[in-house]
Amino acid sequence: MTVEFSNEQAEELEFDPEALAEQVAAQVLEDENCPYDAVLSLTLVDNEEIRRLNRSFRNLDRATDVLSFPMVGWDSPSDFSMLENSREAEDDFDPDSGQLLLGDIVISVERAKEQAQEYGHSLKREIAFLIAHSVLHLLGYDHMTEKEASVMEKKQENALQELNITREME
Repeated sequence: MTVEFSNEQAEELEFDPEALAEQVAAQVLEDENCPYDAVLSLTLVDNEEIRRLNRSFRNLDRATDVLSFPMVGWDSPSDFSMLENSREAEDDFDPDSGQLLLGDIVISVERAKEQAQEYGHSLKREIAFLIAHSVLHLLGYDHMTEKEASVMEKKQENALQELNITREME
């Protein structure tokens, strides 16, 4: 698991966000039985930048906590067999490293900090949650229906529990 990391915001963090991203993403991929070495990018931004991205890509003129930009066009979530049976799948792998190109995650640290305070847990826990949530999006999961949301919530919580990143960890 490789995380291409960029910090484009000013908030001082009391933890290593790149190491956290690698840990959480690796756990989600293990839980999903991903048979490939994978790569994703994670960029930390402020509310102004995520608002700009949200307006540009989703036509929503407001800050949000996280945006996910999947690279793979999944037929169904985490269906890795489609990558083995498709000629177009070669575009889903880095030609140099052979890694599966999952996509990009952008997190607003400002918004994550606000949400951590709202939910009464640490910023580290909130960012870990957003990473788990986004990796699931990169694997084709969504939460447009109640059933989909329930599946994602369970998978997110399981990954964080396995890493002992809980609301009570402070």
